[in-house]
Amino acid sequence: MTDPSAVAKHYGRPGLVDVILDALKAAGKDIDHLTPDDLAPVDEFHTRGRVATVELARFLKLNGSERILDVGCGIGGPSRYLAKTFGCHVVGLDLTPEFCRVATMLAERTGLSDKVEYCQGNALAMPFEDFDVVWSQNVVMNIADRNQLYCEIHRVLKPGGRYAFSDVIAGPGGPPHFPVPWAHDSSGSFLLTAEATLTELAKAGFRIVFFTDQTADALAQSQVRARTADSPLGLGLHLLLGEDGPAMYRNGFRNYSEGRIGVVQGLVVRAG
Repeated sequence: MTDPSAVAKHYGRPGLVDVILDALKAAGKDIDHLTPDDLAPVDEFHTRGRVATVELARFLKLNGSERILDVGCGIGGPSRYLAKTFGCHVVGLDLTPEFCRVATMLAERTGLSDKVEYCQGNALAMPFEDFDVVWSQNVVMNIADRNQLYCEIHRVLKPGGRYAFSDVIAGPGGPPHFPVPWAHDSSGSFLLTAEATLTELAKAGFRIVFFTDQTADALAQSQVRARTADSPLGLGLHLLLGEDGPAMYRNGFRNYSEGRIGVVQGLVVRAG
C-alpha cells in the first residue's frame, strides 16, 4: 500500500526555494524575470526531461483552450511549458508541499501565475472534475493501487477527455537496484510491466490511442548522467535528489542496461 506521507518525505527537501534560486543566480539567470527555458534543467523532473514534455504536447495537438490537470506536477516544469507555449490553463497537483511552494514561486517569477496554479493533494482522491486533459510524467511508480489511480483520472476527465503520460515500467531483468529517484528502497516502488499497464488502463475505461517504448533514449540519457554523477552541473536535477543523487544516477544506468526498468509514453481517451 502506498504511504502518502512516506512519498512526500522522500521527495521533500527543506529550503528548496533558496537552493534553486541560488543555483539560478550562479548560472547567470535573472531570478526576477525567468523563462520556462531557463528552468528546464531543474524543473523537468522525469525521464528524458524537456524532450518528453515536448513530445507529449505535440501528440495532444493543443489549441490553448484546454483545461489541463498535471498529476504529480513536481516543481511545475511541464505545466509552465504548456501554459507558456500553448496558452492553456494548468492545475498542478502534488503530494509534496515543498514542491508546490517552489512551483508557485517559479510561476510568479516566470509571469505565469494567471495560467498555472498548484495545490497539495493525493492523486487517489482528487478534489477536481471536468478537465480536458490529464497529464502525468514519472508519477505512477509510487502508487500501488493503479486501478484507483486510473479510475480517478477517468473520473476527473470530461467525456472524450485525454490522458497523456510517460512512465517508468518494470522490465524482465528483475527488481531495480536502489536507491532510484522515486524511492530509496522497494517499499516505495510499485512498477508494472507495459502489458499490465495497458490492462489497467483498459479496465478503468480508457481507449488506447498510442503507447510507445522510449527505453533506448532513456538508457542513453542515463549513461550520460551516470558518467557525471559525482560532478553534476550547477543547475540540474541533482538539486532535487539531494545527497543520494549520484547513487541514483548510477543505479539508473544499471537498471536500464540490465533490463530491470523501461520507459513508455502514451495517450489514451476516456471512453464514455
